[in-house]
Amino acid sequence: MSEDLLVQVEDGVATLTMNRPDSLNAMSGDMMARMQTALPELAADPEVGVVVLTGAGRGFCAGGDVKAMAASSRDQTLEQRAHALRQSMEVSRWLHEMQKPTIAMVRGPAAGAGLSMALACDLRIAGENAVFTTAFANVGFSGDFGGSYFLTQLVGTAKARELYYTAAKLRAPEALALGIVNQVHGDDDLASATYALANQMAGGPRVALGYMKRNMNAAESGSLGDCLDLEAWHHTRCGLTEDHREATQAFVEKRAPVFKGR
Repeated sequence: MSEDLLVQVEDGVATLTMNRPDSLNAMSGDMMARMQTALPELAADPEVGVVVLTGAGRGFCAGGDVKAMAASSRDQTLEQRAHALRQSMEVSRWLHEMQKPTIAMVRGPAAGAGLSMALACDLRIAGENAVFTTAFANVGFSGDFGGSYFLTQLVGTAKARELYYTAAKLRAPEALALGIVNQVHGDDDLASATYALANQMAGGPRVALGYMKRNMNAAESGSLGDCLDLEAWHHTRCGLTEDHREATQAFVEKRAPVFKGR
């Protein structure tokens, strides 16, 4: 396992920690290769109900490693370079589409592709000193890892374009006001608040949460009719689960349900 990415599973919550704190967790080849294998594994692991993505040290992720970019070889063709980048960008698709809730726990900078990966997650919980920036305009790039898609979905096309064209930096309260983050907490309370939420969802009706995520993703681009069809199928499927039967029985017995994720 690459030390550039740490993977830990505890009490149904998997934590992926980008582990290059000296470079604000700038993305490396090893980090992204490991993430490309870890995410499908966690998506298929029945012991995992929620995935938390975070960074070691004082930052979430500064995006691509600009020093490495400056020193990189140019001997690959355009097609080869684009294909390799597209393969790495599957990370964002897994974060967005796996049938489990994903949470970005953000302290310090989330920039460039680092911001894009945070946006790919279902929820973003930020520390009070978090800073968000597309950053691409600062290094002459147009953007990758789905950031243009996710940011447009969250804040609308006009604001997303502004944030891309200007690479403006947003502090946590501004990001909260725009709907980019779900919650802001003091840096000392960030982990406890994030894992309280993650543990709540990991202990919830996992089948239903997975279908909720599919419904929400479909709602981003599908028609109303498509969403109604999907909701009808998923809702009926959830009605056949042990979790649903347990929840209804617990309601009758006036007690908290004990979900088993099946």
